[in-house]
Amino acid sequence: MSTSDHIVDITQENFHALVIEGSQQRPVLVDFWADWCQPCQMLMPILAKLAEEYAGGFLLAKVNSDQQQDLALQYGVRSLPTVLVFRDGEPVDQFMGVQPESTIRQMLDKHLPGPGSESRRAAREALEAGDAETALAHLEVARQANPEDEELKIDQAGALLMLGRVDEAEAVMKTVPVHLHQEDAGRRVDAQLRLARARGDLAAIPALEERLDGNPDDPEALHRVGAARILAGEHEAGLAMLMQLMKKHRTYGEDAGHKGLLAAFELLGARHPLVNDYRRKMMALMF
Repeated sequence: MSTSDHIVDITQENFHALVIEGSQQRPVLVDFWADWCQPCQMLMPILAKLAEEYAGGFLLAKVNSDQQQDLALQYGVRSLPTVLVFRDGEPVDQFMGVQPESTIRQMLDKHLPGPGSESRRAAREALEAGDAETALAHLEVARQANPEDEELKIDQAGALLMLGRVDEAEAVMKTVPVHLHQEDAGRRVDAQLRLARARGDLAAIPALEERLDGNPDDPEALHRVGAARILAGEHEAGLAMLMQLMKKHRTYGEDAGHKGLLAAFELLGARHPLVNDYRRKMMALMF
Protein backbone atom coordinates (compact mmCIF):
# COMPACT_ATOMS: atom_id res chain seq x y z
CA MET A 1 0.00 0.00 0.00
CA SER A 2 1.10 3.58 -0.66
CA THR A 3 2.26 5.66 2.32
CA SER A 4 0.73 8.82 0.82
CA ASP A 5 -2.69 10.09 1.86
CA HIS A 6 -3.28 11.10 -1.77
CA ILE A 7 -2.46 7.72 -3.37
CA VAL A 8 -4.29 4.43 -2.74
CA ASP A 9 -4.17 0.88 -4.06
CA ILE A 10 -7.53 -0.26 -5.39
CA THR A 11 -9.14 -3.70 -5.22
CA GLN A 12 -12.58 -4.95 -6.16
CA GLU A 13 -13.52 -4.67 -2.48
CA ASN A 14 -12.66 -0.98 -1.98
CA PHE A 15 -13.34 0.29 -5.51
CA HIS A 16 -16.91 1.39 -4.82
CA ALA A 17 -16.08 3.23 -1.61
CA LEU A 18 -12.90 4.95 -2.81
CA VAL A 19 -13.65 5.56 -6.49
CA ILE A 20 -17.44 5.60 -6.99
CA GLU A 21 -18.36 7.23 -3.69
CA GLY A 22 -15.06 9.08 -3.35
CA SER A 23 -15.50 10.81 -6.70
CA GLN A 24 -18.64 12.45 -5.34
CA GLN A 25 -16.35 14.58 -3.18
CA ARG A 26 -13.32 15.13 -5.45
CA PRO A 27 -11.96 13.80 -8.77
CA VAL A 28 -10.37 10.34 -8.66
CA LEU A 29 -7.63 9.50 -11.16
CA VAL A 30 -7.68 5.72 -11.69
CA ASP A 31 -4.39 4.37 -13.06
CA PHE A 32 -4.60 0.85 -14.55
CA TRP A 33 -1.08 -0.60 -14.56
CA ALA A 34 0.92 -3.84 -14.29
CA ASP A 35 4.36 -4.82 -12.99
CA TRP A 36 5.59 -5.95 -16.42
CA CYS A 37 4.48 -2.73 -18.15
CA GLN A 38 7.50 -0.45 -18.67
CA PRO A 39 5.43 2.57 -19.77
CA CYS A 40 3.42 2.15 -16.55
CA GLN A 41 6.63 2.46 -14.53
CA MET A 42 7.50 5.63 -16.47
CA LEU A 43 4.07 7.18 -15.86
CA MET A 44 3.77 6.39 -12.14
CA PRO A 45 6.31 8.98 -10.89
CA ILE A 46 4.58 11.71 -12.91
CA LEU A 47 1.18 10.85 -11.44
CA ALA A 48 2.60 10.54 -7.94
CA LYS A 49 4.29 13.93 -8.22
CA LEU A 50 1.06 15.56 -9.32
CA ALA A 51 -0.92 13.85 -6.55
CA GLU A 52 1.44 15.30 -3.96
CA GLU A 53 1.56 18.72 -5.63
CA TYR A 54 -2.22 19.02 -5.79
CA ALA A 55 -2.28 17.97 -2.11
CA GLY A 56 -5.62 16.19 -2.04
CA GLY A 57 -7.24 18.05 -4.91
CA PHE A 58 -7.66 14.62 -6.47
CA LEU A 59 -7.11 11.04 -5.34
CA LEU A 60 -4.72 8.82 -7.31
CA ALA A 61 -6.17 5.30 -7.32
CA LYS A 62 -3.80 2.60 -8.58
CA VAL A 63 -5.27 -0.59 -10.04
CA ASN A 64 -2.97 -3.54 -10.68
CA SER A 65 -4.67 -4.92 -13.79
CA ASP A 66 -3.18 -8.40 -13.41
CA GLN A 67 -4.60 -8.73 -9.90
CA GLN A 68 -7.86 -6.88 -10.60
CA GLN A 69 -8.79 -8.23 -14.03
CA ASP A 70 -12.52 -7.85 -13.45
CA LEU A 71 -12.15 -4.09 -12.94
CA ALA A 72 -10.02 -3.78 -16.06
CA LEU A 73 -12.62 -5.67 -18.09
CA GLN A 74 -15.48 -3.70 -16.58
CA TYR A 75 -13.99 -0.42 -17.80
CA GLY A 76 -12.81 -1.68 -21.17
CA VAL A 77 -9.09 -1.37 -20.49
CA ARG A 78 -7.31 -2.73 -23.58
CA SER A 79 -3.82 -1.31 -23.18
CA LEU A 80 -1.59 -0.22 -20.32
CA PRO A 81 -1.26 2.24 -18.85
CA THR A 82 -4.83 3.54 -19.05
CA VAL A 83 -5.91 6.40 -16.78
CA LEU A 84 -9.57 7.27 -16.15
CA VAL A 85 -10.88 10.36 -14.37
CA PHE A 86 -13.98 9.74 -12.23
CA ARG A 87 -16.38 12.48 -11.18
CA ASP A 88 -19.72 11.88 -9.46
CA GLY A 89 -19.34 8.13 -9.76
CA GLU A 90 -18.68 8.06 -13.53
CA PRO A 91 -15.60 8.13 -15.78
CA VAL A 92 -15.52 11.56 -17.46
CA ASP A 93 -12.07 11.65 -19.09
CA GLN A 94 -9.19 9.35 -19.94
CA PHE A 95 -5.85 8.89 -21.65
CA MET A 96 -3.72 5.90 -22.64
CA GLY A 97 0.04 5.52 -22.70
CA VAL A 98 2.70 7.77 -21.21
CA GLN A 99 1.74 11.42 -21.59
CA PRO A 100 3.78 14.57 -20.91
CA GLU A 101 3.20 16.15 -17.53
CA SER A 102 1.80 19.27 -19.26
CA THR A 103 -0.87 17.18 -21.00
CA ILE A 104 -1.93 15.55 -17.73
CA ARG A 105 -2.06 18.95 -16.03
CA GLN A 106 -4.25 20.21 -18.86
CA MET A 107 -6.67 17.34 -18.29
CA LEU A 108 -6.66 17.87 -14.52
CA ASP A 109 -7.34 21.60 -14.92
CA LYS A 110 -10.61 20.74 -16.67
CA HIS A 111 -11.82 18.95 -13.54
CA LEU A 112 -10.28 20.78 -10.61
CA PRO A 113 -8.40 23.95 -9.80
CA GLY A 114 -4.64 23.60 -9.96
CA PRO A 115 -1.61 25.86 -9.49
CA GLY A 116 -2.17 29.01 -11.53
CA SER A 117 -5.63 27.95 -12.68
CA GLU A 118 -7.30 31.13 -11.38
CA SER A 119 -4.84 33.29 -13.32
CA ARG A 120 -5.37 31.16 -16.43
CA ARG A 121 -9.15 31.56 -16.09
CA ALA A 122 -8.78 35.32 -15.69
CA ALA A 123 -6.50 35.44 -18.74
CA ARG A 124 -8.99 33.61 -20.92
CA GLU A 125 -11.82 35.85 -19.75
CA ALA A 126 -9.69 38.87 -20.64
CA LEU A 127 -8.98 37.42 -24.10
CA GLU A 128 -12.69 36.83 -24.69
CA ALA A 129 -13.31 40.45 -23.71
CA GLY A 130 -10.62 41.63 -26.14
CA ASP A 131 -8.25 42.83 -23.41
CA ALA A 132 -5.00 41.21 -24.51
CA GLU A 133 -2.72 43.29 -22.26
CA THR A 134 -4.56 42.14 -19.14
CA ALA A 135 -4.52 38.57 -20.46
CA LEU A 136 -0.73 38.66 -20.85
CA ALA A 137 -0.34 39.89 -17.27
CA HIS A 138 -2.47 37.03 -15.92
CA LEU A 139 -0.65 34.50 -18.11
CA GLU A 140 2.69 35.60 -16.68
CA VAL A 141 1.38 34.87 -13.18
CA ALA A 142 0.06 31.48 -14.33
CA ARG A 143 3.39 30.57 -15.91
CA GLN A 144 5.29 31.46 -12.75
CA ALA A 145 2.94 29.22 -10.76
CA ASN A 146 3.12 26.40 -13.29
CA PRO A 147 6.26 26.75 -15.48
CA GLU A 148 5.93 23.26 -16.96
CA ASP A 149 2.51 23.91 -18.48
CA GLU A 150 3.40 24.37 -22.15
CA GLU A 151 -0.23 25.05 -23.11
CA LEU A 152 0.02 28.48 -21.49
CA LYS A 153 2.35 29.45 -24.33
CA ILE A 154 -0.51 28.97 -26.80
CA ASP A 155 -2.68 31.40 -24.83
CA GLN A 156 0.25 33.80 -24.70
CA ALA A 157 0.75 33.63 -28.48
CA GLY A 158 -2.96 34.26 -29.01
CA ALA A 159 -2.81 37.39 -26.85
CA LEU A 160 0.28 38.63 -28.69
CA LEU A 161 -1.47 38.16 -32.03
CA MET A 162 -4.44 40.13 -30.74
CA LEU A 163 -2.01 42.98 -30.06
CA GLY A 164 -0.46 42.68 -33.53
CA ARG A 165 2.85 41.42 -32.15
CA VAL A 166 3.17 38.75 -34.82
CA ASP A 167 6.93 38.13 -34.61
CA GLU A 168 6.73 37.60 -30.84
CA ALA A 169 3.77 35.24 -31.22
CA GLU A 170 5.61 33.22 -33.84
CA ALA A 171 8.69 32.98 -31.61
CA VAL A 172 6.54 31.68 -28.73
CA MET A 173 4.80 29.09 -30.92
CA LYS A 174 8.18 27.77 -32.09
CA THR A 175 8.86 26.71 -28.49
CA VAL A 176 5.55 24.83 -28.12
CA PRO A 177 5.92 21.00 -28.24
CA VAL A 178 4.83 19.37 -31.49
CA HIS A 179 1.97 17.41 -29.92
CA LEU A 180 0.30 20.64 -28.73
CA HIS A 181 0.37 22.06 -32.26
CA GLN A 182 -1.82 19.10 -33.22
CA GLU A 183 -4.49 19.86 -30.61
CA ASP A 184 -7.41 22.23 -31.25
CA ALA A 185 -6.01 25.26 -29.43
CA GLY A 186 -2.61 24.94 -31.07
CA ARG A 187 -4.08 24.50 -34.54
CA ARG A 188 -6.25 27.60 -34.11
CA VAL A 189 -3.34 29.81 -33.07
CA ASP A 190 -1.18 28.42 -35.88
CA ALA A 191 -3.99 29.27 -38.33
CA GLN A 192 -4.35 32.75 -36.82
CA LEU A 193 -0.60 33.22 -37.22
CA ARG A 194 -0.72 32.20 -40.91
CA LEU A 195 -3.52 34.67 -41.56
CA ALA A 196 -1.64 37.43 -39.71
CA ARG A 197 1.38 36.78 -41.91
CA ALA A 198 -0.85 36.93 -45.00
CA ARG A 199 -2.39 40.21 -43.84
CA GLY A 200 0.96 41.85 -43.22
CA ASP A 201 1.16 45.45 -42.00
CA LEU A 202 -2.28 46.44 -40.75
CA ALA A 203 -1.61 50.08 -41.65
CA ALA A 204 -1.47 49.15 -45.34
CA ILE A 205 -4.98 47.65 -45.43
CA PRO A 206 -6.91 50.90 -46.22
CA ALA A 207 -4.77 51.46 -49.34
CA LEU A 208 -5.32 47.86 -50.42
CA GLU A 209 -9.07 48.32 -49.97
CA GLU A 210 -8.91 51.31 -52.32
CA ARG A 211 -7.08 49.15 -54.86
CA LEU A 212 -9.94 46.65 -54.70
CA ASP A 213 -12.40 49.44 -55.49
CA GLY A 214 -10.54 49.99 -58.76
CA ASN A 215 -9.72 46.36 -59.46
CA PRO A 216 -11.88 43.78 -57.61
CA ASP A 217 -9.59 40.97 -58.79
CA ASP A 218 -6.29 42.43 -57.54
CA PRO A 219 -4.62 39.28 -56.11
CA GLU A 220 -2.45 40.91 -53.44
CA ALA A 221 -5.34 43.03 -52.20
CA LEU A 222 -7.72 40.06 -52.15
CA HIS A 223 -5.19 38.03 -50.18
CA ARG A 224 -4.22 40.61 -47.60
CA VAL A 225 -7.61 42.28 -47.13
CA GLY A 226 -9.34 38.87 -47.02
CA ALA A 227 -7.03 37.73 -44.21
CA ALA A 228 -7.54 41.04 -42.40
CA ARG A 229 -11.32 40.69 -42.62
CA ILE A 230 -11.26 37.22 -41.10
CA LEU A 231 -8.98 38.30 -38.26
CA ALA A 232 -11.25 41.28 -37.61
CA GLY A 233 -14.29 39.00 -37.27
CA GLU A 234 -15.76 39.88 -40.68
CA HIS A 235 -15.71 36.22 -41.58
CA GLU A 236 -18.03 36.03 -44.56
CA ALA A 237 -16.44 39.01 -46.30
CA GLY A 238 -12.96 37.58 -45.75
CA LEU A 239 -13.91 34.10 -46.94
CA ALA A 240 -15.49 35.55 -50.07
CA MET A 241 -12.28 37.44 -50.90
CA LEU A 242 -10.10 34.38 -50.43
CA MET A 243 -12.53 32.35 -52.54
CA GLN A 244 -12.30 35.01 -55.27
CA LEU A 245 -8.51 34.83 -55.07
CA MET A 246 -8.56 31.06 -55.43
CA LYS A 247 -11.00 31.28 -58.36
CA LYS A 248 -9.13 33.97 -60.32
CA HIS A 249 -5.48 33.46 -59.36
CA ARG A 250 -4.65 29.85 -58.51
CA THR A 251 -0.92 30.42 -59.09
CA TYR A 252 -0.66 33.55 -56.93
CA GLY A 253 1.44 32.94 -53.84
CA GLU A 254 1.51 29.19 -54.56
CA ASP A 255 -2.28 28.95 -54.33
CA ALA A 256 -2.53 31.48 -51.51
CA GLY A 257 -6.33 31.57 -51.76
CA HIS A 258 -6.63 27.86 -51.07
CA LYS A 259 -4.11 28.03 -48.21
CA GLY A 260 -5.89 31.04 -46.73
CA LEU A 261 -9.24 29.28 -46.83
CA LEU A 262 -7.80 26.25 -45.05
CA ALA A 263 -6.33 28.49 -42.34
CA ALA A 264 -9.67 30.26 -41.97
CA PHE A 265 -11.53 26.96 -41.63
CA GLU A 266 -9.10 25.89 -38.90
CA LEU A 267 -9.51 29.18 -37.07
CA LEU A 268 -13.32 29.19 -37.24
CA GLY A 269 -13.76 25.49 -36.47
CA ALA A 270 -15.69 22.78 -38.26
CA ARG A 271 -18.98 23.71 -36.57
CA HIS A 272 -19.00 27.33 -37.75
CA PRO A 273 -21.99 27.79 -40.08
CA LEU A 274 -19.86 29.37 -42.85
CA VAL A 275 -17.23 26.65 -42.95
CA ASN A 276 -19.30 23.87 -44.55
CA ASP A 277 -20.65 26.27 -47.20
CA TYR A 278 -17.24 27.62 -48.19
CA ARG A 279 -15.60 24.22 -47.97
CA ARG A 280 -18.09 22.96 -50.57
CA LYS A 281 -17.35 25.95 -52.79
CA MET A 282 -13.62 25.35 -52.42
CA MET A 283 -13.94 21.68 -53.32
CA ALA A 284 -16.02 22.60 -56.40
CA LEU A 285 -13.18 24.85 -57.61
CA MET A 286 -10.63 22.10 -57.06
CA PHE A 287 -12.53 19.35 -58.84
